[in-house]
Amino acid sequence: MLHVRRITSLAAAVVALACAQAHAEGQVDPTTLYEVSTEGTSTQVKAGEQGVFVLSIKSKQGAHVSDEAPLKLELKGTQLTPAKEKLALTDSVAKKAAGQQFVDPRFEVPFKASAAGKGTVDAKLTFFICTESLCARQQKTFSIPVEVL
Repeated sequence: MLHVRRITSLAAAVVALACAQAHAEGQVDPTTLYEVSTEGTSTQVKAGEQGVFVLSIKSKQGAHVSDEAPLKLELKGTQLTPAKEKLALTDSVAKKAAGQQFVDPRFEVPFKASAAGKGTVDAKLTFFICTESLCARQQKTFSIPVEVL
């Protein structure tokens, strides 16, 4: 009787695995639905002056960044002090145009360079990318080198 139970359990496992693979093949990889860029971030700043950290999320056709699920951007600096360390979607400089349902977020955060040397802006971004059939939590980290002159 034990032998039959093992075969039944094995058969159930094989069927479950086949169903999971078939389901997974129909799903879209959420990381293909957007691009994140830090283009425009200051990479050279004079000591005592300000630079700016820029981060933008560009969603692709059929996808959007959720404006209902939480979006968090956490910033830290080495040799640099960000003007704000915790940001949300409301801190985005991109605003909806008339008739626009969703807008791609863009953040521009000033930072102050304290002393000459090599510094970094470290960012941790958490957001949800959505389509008509899915909403997936995404997390990205960045470390942008900044030369302080």
